Amino acid sequence: MIRPVATEIALFVTPFAIYAAFLIATRAGVLDAEAWSMRRVVISLILVVGSFVLLAQFGGAPPGSTYVPAHVEDGKFVPGSTK
Repeated sequence: MIRPVATEIALFVTPFAIYAAFLIATRAGVLDAEAWSMRRVVISLILVVGSFVLLAQFGGAPPGSTYVPAHVEDGKFVPGSTK
């Protein structure tokens, strides 16, 4: 079964949303900006890498599936698909 596009987008966006919440909390004064300056860089790198790890682990076509490229069959265009 192919995952919905929303799942693929969520896997990519979630770490960035968490980082955005971290920045908002810092700017709102919930977190001390000076104490977190180096951690902010480290956290952003972890979240970016985590995003790509999630995409690599859960993104794309299911294992064992085959991509059939777009082609013309019986005079009709058939879009590419994963089977």
